[in-house]
Amino acid sequence: MRTRRKATADIAYPLERSIGAQLRFTYRALAQALQFRLEPHGIPIGMWYFLRALWEEDGLSQRELSDRVGAMAPTTVEQLRNMEECGLVLRRRSPADRRKINVFLTAKGRALKPLMLPYAIGVVNAALKDFTAEEVGIMRQLLVRMRRNIGAANADASAVETGPPRARAGKPRLPGAGRGTYAHG
Repeated sequence: MRTRRKATADIAYPLERSIGAQLRFTYRALAQALQFRLEPHGIPIGMWYFLRALWEEDGLSQRELSDRVGAMAPTTVEQLRNMEECGLVLRRRSPADRRKINVFLTAKGRALKPLMLPYAIGVVNAALKDFTAEEVGIMRQLLVRMRRNIGAANADASAVETGPPRARAGKPRLPGAGRGTYAHG
C-alpha cells in the first residue's frame, strides 16, 4: 500500500513552471518595491490597500472595504484601528443602518493620495517597462479570466459539497488536476 508521502513525491510540478508560484513571486516583488517607497512616510503595505479603496470610494462600510481589499474581517478591523490611530480615517455608525460602520478618510488620509499614488504608478511602470500596450491589455484580460475561472471552480466545488450525500462521496477536483498533471505549465 502506498503512503500519502510516496504518492505526493510522484507528482512533478516544479515552482518555475507553476503559474500560481509565479504570480505570488511577482506580487511579492511589486509589494516589496512599493513598501520600500511607502516606508519613509510611515505607511505599511497593509494600510496601502485600504487607502487605495477609500481614495476611490470614501465612506464604504467595513464589510464593503474588506470585500474590495480582499481581507478578512479581523484584518480589516485591525488595519482600520491602526489607521484611526494615525489620523487617516474615522469610523462612524451608519445613520441608515446602525449595525453598519462606515469608514471615511480624514483630510490627512486624503492628502496622501497625490503623494503616494505616483509611487504605485512608478512601481507598475517599472515592472511593465518593456511590455507593449497590447501585452498589458492581454495580461489584464487573462488575470481577470483566471479569477473568474477560479470563482467558477470554487462555486462548482461548493455545490458538490453541499449537494446530496452521494454527490459528496468523492472530493471535488479542479479540471486538469491529477497525478503528475498540470495544464499550461
